[in-house]
Amino acid sequence: MSLISQLGLGTAALGRPHYINVRQEKSLDQDLKAFKQHGLNLLEEAYELGVRYFDTAPGYGIAEQLVLEWLKTKNDKTIQVATKWGYTYVANFDANAKVHEVKEHSLTKLNEQWEVSKALLPYLKVYQIHSTTIETGVLENEAILNRLAFLKNEHGLEIGITTTGTNQVEVIKKAMDIEVEGEPLFDAFQVTYNILDQSLNGISDMLIREGRSIIVKEALANGRLFRNKNYAQYDAIYDFMESLAVKYKVGVDAIALNFCVQTMPGQIVLSGAANKKHVEDNVKMATFTMNDEDIGGLSKFRIDERSYWEERKRLGWT
Repeated sequence: MSLISQLGLGTAALGRPHYINVRQEKSLDQDLKAFKQHGLNLLEEAYELGVRYFDTAPGYGIAEQLVLEWLKTKNDKTIQVATKWGYTYVANFDANAKVHEVKEHSLTKLNEQWEVSKALLPYLKVYQIHSTTIETGVLENEAILNRLAFLKNEHGLEIGITTTGTNQVEVIKKAMDIEVEGEPLFDAFQVTYNILDQSLNGISDMLIREGRSIIVKEALANGRLFRNKNYAQYDAIYDFMESLAVKYKVGVDAIALNFCVQTMPGQIVLSGAANKKHVEDNVKMATFTMNDEDIGGLSKFRIDERSYWEERKRLGWT
């Protein structure tokens, strides 16, 4: 698998103007029509640059509808789309909304969102439970598990989960053990992994060995891997990443993405690009290979996952 084929585009930033992030530029001041056109343009720009994996969700505002509209202009069997169920976007593009999304892991929500998401077929390849946790009981709900198994067999889908939080590995292990009629249900695992949070290393070898797919999200740690005066504790990381960016003649974003693809070979790593420059800079991750010393140097900057997630909780919607 080439490095560019490992890069996917996450569409959260295309479907809603606010996301949990450390934003270092002003948000787009556009009406809905212009915002929609911007999203369609970015999907096409990513495609033209070689991206073929697109990740979306109903919880990402109008993102799923954008992907569906864009796909109508394509006839390319190499395109792969992943979507999810379990979150509903409720902020209505209001930056001051107290609630941006509502989580519901019920059979009713699964069936409701599937009725919309199935329009992504035949490009739809991966169908995931959005932000799976132990607490919601979704991994013990036989009606939901049986419904997902039916969709898997009926449409040739990979069924997956996305995870968030300090107990990602615990959730993944539980999901890996689930079978329906003697067959493993879950094939794909979308997990936070980056230079700061490397907890996925505790289970990635097992996932790959068993032929399960890994989709890396938040490779840029929600923007925290860009130099920021509010994160002085990361100055050594910033210094090292910037030195590598000079060495390989790319941006810091490409260094962070390249670290993920090299340490998770053959797996998908998502870009969260929000504009043309972002995606142009991100695809440069495929233009170089870091040596073992550089990879090792970056690996040393991992932090405790509890510290990572406590810090992430304090990030705002921007």
